Amino acid sequence: MSTMNTVGRPTTPNRVESKPATLTGGRGLLQDEHLIFESDGWGKTGVDLPEPKTDGSDLGGLVRKNPIGLPGLSEPETMRHYVRLSQKNHAIDLAIYPLGSCTMKHNPRLNEKIARLPGFSDIHPLQPTSTVQGALELMDTLAHWLKTLTGMPAVALSPKAGAHGELCGLMAIRAAHEASGQHEKRRKVLVPTSAHGTNPATAAFVGYTVVEVAQTEDGRVDVADLASKLGDDVAAIMVTNPNTCGLFERDILEISRLTHEAGAYFYCDGANFNAIVGRVRPGDLGVDAMHINLHKTFSTPHGGGGPGAGPVVLSEALAPFAPAPWVVHDADGYRLVEREEDEAAQAFGRLCAFQGQMGMYTRALSYMMSHGSDGLRQVAEDAVLNANYIKARLSDLMSPAFPDGPCMHEALFDDEWLKGTEVTTLDFAKAMIDEGFHPMTMYFPLVVHGAMLIEPTETESKQELDRFIEAMRALATAAKAGDVDRFKGAPFHAPLKRLDETRAARSPVLRWTAPEGSNIAAE
Repeated sequence: MSTMNTVGRPTTPNRVESKPATLTGGRGLLQDEHLIFESDGWGKTGVDLPEPKTDGSDLGGLVRKNPIGLPGLSEPETMRHYVRLSQKNHAIDLAIYPLGSCTMKHNPRLNEKIARLPGFSDIHPLQPTSTVQGALELMDTLAHWLKTLTGMPAVALSPKAGAHGELCGLMAIRAAHEASGQHEKRRKVLVPTSAHGTNPATAAFVGYTVVEVAQTEDGRVDVADLASKLGDDVAAIMVTNPNTCGLFERDILEISRLTHEAGAYFYCDGANFNAIVGRVRPGDLGVDAMHINLHKTFSTPHGGGGPGAGPVVLSEALAPFAPAPWVVHDADGYRLVEREEDEAAQAFGRLCAFQGQMGMYTRALSYMMSHGSDGLRQVAEDAVLNANYIKARLSDLMSPAFPDGPCMHEALFDDEWLKGTEVTTLDFAKAMIDEGFHPMTMYFPLVVHGAMLIEPTETESKQELDRFIEAMRALATAAKAGDVDRFKGAPFHAPLKRLDETRAARSPVLRWTAPEGSNIAAE
């Protein structure tokens, strides 16, 4: 029996239709596409290159003796290859991307337009500063607003990502302890059990011993356990706020007080700043260092969208140890402080060769200026509202990990509601792919069994949220009704079916090998 879904189209519940295999491997508008190395045409190219004027003899023994091993494709063949690949991927421009903790949200096209303006897109980091005054002014303006929004007196723009920002913050903390002569005895960093995995990894990389801090039953830092582990051997604590369970740390001021009382520094993982931007200033909470993921809060591209940026704001105590370079504005205009002397005498060094990712700076500042202070406040409010809407509408069928009270920017469910169904969190996520949705974050944070972490972000409309929620409710109902086959075989409609993910992770095939007898390149 057919029913009608929320948009009025007929559906057939609890049944996966069997469809004949196509002769070409394509399915409707979705073309079957092989690796680019498997494409025909090894002896051609889409570009005419002039004959070289020299024979390469001046290269000595560095002249290539064998075919280079790259395929030759015409321009339309190349274009079609990548368009076909793009059709096999989920994208934020296609539908909601509910990854919890990752904040996959719309990237406004205005940002892209600004990033491509001459003077931003075509400059070189080694140009004389007199020729890039506009770019330096943009960096200075971005730094100003990052400091204003966080209530912090200094910022390092150069870190390239969140984990790189963590490294920057902990290296500034280490430099501060070295300057005070306490580094040799302060060798521990306290990290909550629900922290992002990069937190303990970064602390260990900098040379610290990581000590785990317990979590309370309501998903927050156990202040008593923290207090018992603080001492004169602790260099810093690393706390995410709002935390990885999607909850605001209610005891954040007490956490800060205890930390500073022990002579340690408070590093805040700012991955979830988008949940409080415009409403809470981390500097007012006693934070000493915090990285800001520009993709999560200020809408710059995430992941495959290009190089990232993870600026780090610093307290007055840590500001002198910020890494070079930074922008200075004086009577002669804008300039970069690049040498570890004079103004940068206490800087711990450099994190990267140049000043950071200009393309991300332009996009982030465009987002800030187009929203204004009231708009950025609304970003946080809408992100929290959307997450609580999802939590409220799914709580009767799924089990919230922390049911008491509202969440912040992401709703966290455990797998308690799946007990007795033979369906796992992974099975449920695979079935979401068949419905056209990217799965939520699975099995993280580790403190929640079978975790399903959903972050809708502020850029999703109620209509899109309802479409997602109805699909989740239908799948949850099917799981509880015993329709196990729908889940165990999923995804049925994806370009690739259920894979052996354990084997793929342990034995990945990273190099293409030409089959025996094939003719490639110059052969």
